[in-house]
Amino acid sequence: MRAYRLTVGPLGENAYLVETPEGAALIDPGDEAQRILDLAQEVGLTPKAILLTHAHFDHLGAVAPLVEALDLPVYLHPLDLPLYERAEEAAALWGFSIPKPPLPVKPLEEGMRLFGFTVWHLPGHSPGHVAFLHPDPPLALSGDLLFRGSIGRYDLPGADPKALFRSLKRLLTLPPETRILPGHGPETTLGLEAQTNPFLMGLEWEA
Repeated sequence: MRAYRLTVGPLGENAYLVETPEGAALIDPGDEAQRILDLAQEVGLTPKAILLTHAHFDHLGAVAPLVEALDLPVYLHPLDLPLYERAEEAAALWGFSIPKPPLPVKPLEEGMRLFGFTVWHLPGHSPGHVAFLHPDPPLALSGDLLFRGSIGRYDLPGADPKALFRSLKRLLTLPPETRILPGHGPETTLGLEAQTNPFLMGLEWEA
């Protein structure tokens, strides 16, 4: 599997174009749809779907134009559907503008497999937050759960700090060499974060 990253939008969100044996997919296309389309053309990939780790507006601002351009299905955990439906309003509250993301969406669920990934429901940052896990080589697209040196916010509407730390502990059951491709910032590894991330150092390593 190969992952191409573009950092997009005013909040520096990481959008990913992933190439898998089952085809290409876009993960969290947060903004700048034309840059994403240009990347797909440059590397010779035609995305077959959009997969969302969660429904905060900075992770889905390019969904509407990409669906219009490529006629893609959108996958989202149902618990984040209320956030998805209000994403345009949420962006406006922060002083940003995004096109209203289209309906319907296809449901993600715990344990689901698609495009070579296994879906883990890892709530806390949002009710329906998920990560997409690839086993070999071990890789996790962690959305806004885990970053290099930090973790996702848990003071937003619908967030739950206890759930977020349970999700972090579950993530720590993955092999330490697991590459973490986060929703913001540079990539890292789970082992590095377990040893250096101040939010993880107090958590029990379960791998």
